[in-house]
Amino acid sequence: MHQSTPMGTDRPIRADFRSDTITRATTAMRDAMASAEVGDDVYDEDPTVRALQERLAAMAGKEAGLFLSSGTQSNLVGVLSHCGRGDEFLIGRTSHVLLNEAGGAAALGSAIPWPIEVDETNHFSADDVRAAVKEPDQHHPVTTLLSLENTANGHVQSVDHVGSLAGAAREHGLAVHLDGARLFNAAVAAGVGIEAWAAHVDTVSLCLSKGLGAPIGSVLVGDRASIGRAHRLRKMLGGGMRQVGHLAAAGLYALDHHVDRLAEDHARAGHIAAGMSGIDGLSVVHATNMLWVTPPAEAHSALVDHLLADGILASFWAPTMRFVTHLDIDDTQADLVVDSFTRFFDGA
Repeated sequence: MHQSTPMGTDRPIRADFRSDTITRATTAMRDAMASAEVGDDVYDEDPTVRALQERLAAMAGKEAGLFLSSGTQSNLVGVLSHCGRGDEFLIGRTSHVLLNEAGGAAALGSAIPWPIEVDETNHFSADDVRAAVKEPDQHHPVTTLLSLENTANGHVQSVDHVGSLAGAAREHGLAVHLDGARLFNAAVAAGVGIEAWAAHVDTVSLCLSKGLGAPIGSVLVGDRASIGRAHRLRKMLGGGMRQVGHLAAAGLYALDHHVDRLAEDHARAGHIAAGMSGIDGLSVVHATNMLWVTPPAEAHSALVDHLLADGILASFWAPTMRFVTHLDIDDTQADLVVDSFTRFFDGA
C-alpha cells in the first residue's frame, strides 16, 4: 500500500480519495512511455500522438482528434472552436467548465457563459435549454453553443437525455460540446460505447489522466473543421508540444488496459456506500466512482480530524465531502474508510 505525506501533512497517508487524478502511472505504462516512437508533433510528425488521436476519434465515431495537455485546455479550445468574441454558451450551473477552469472561455475568448440551474443529480432539461436561448435582439449576446458534461459530479447523463438536450440545441442552430472527462466511466456504467453520446454532439473532450490513470493529457475529438480551429487555438495557448509521443503512449496503454477496470472503481465506491448506509445521521450518495458524504454539521470538523488521523484523505468540503475511487484504491483501502467512519460514529 502506498505511503505518502501530501498537502504538507506529516501524517502517513494510507488511502487517498481526493480525486482520480492522483493516480500514478503503472510500471507497464511507464515502459510503454519509455519505448514510444516519437517525432515533432508541431510538425504533425509524432506517430504515437497520431495513433492516439486517430484511435479516440474512431472510438467516438468522429473525423479527427487533437492531443492536448489537460482537460481544461481541451475544453477551452473545444468551447472556443464554436464561439466567437461576445458569443454566449449555455452550461449547467455545476459544470466543471463553468466553476473549475478559471473562467478561461470568458477571459481568453470573450465567450459568455449562461448558467442553467440543475437538479440534485446535475441534470437539466431540454425545455431548460430552449428557455435559455436568447431571442434575436440587439441587446442580447448571440447564443451559439450548449456545453454539457458526462459524468456530472459522478452522475451519468444517459444517452437519451444527452440526445434530448442536443436536439433542443439543434432546434436553435447551436453547436454542442461535451466535457467527457469521465465519459468512459459513464460508458462502463451504462454498458455502451462512447460513440453513443458522441453521435449527438460536435466535439468531445476525453480525459486520459483521471480514471484511465495516465499521468497527463486529453484528446478533443470532432469534425475536421472544429478540430482544425481547435488546433490553431492550441498553438495560440502555447499548447504545441514536440516529442510528446512519450505521453501519448500512456494514453494508448490506458485505452488497452484501464477502461474495463473502471467497473472495479464503481464497485468499490458502491461497497463503501453500502458500508456507510447504516450510520445514523450520515447522508451518502453514490454515483459511479464518487461518493458524496454529508455528516451532521456539528460533527464535520471532528470527523475530518479523525479521518486524517487514520491516514485517509478526501475532499473535505463542508457540508458535503467527496470521496473518489480510482486505480490506486484497493479493497483494503475501501474497507479502511468504512471502518474509520463506523468507529467515529460508534464513539460519537
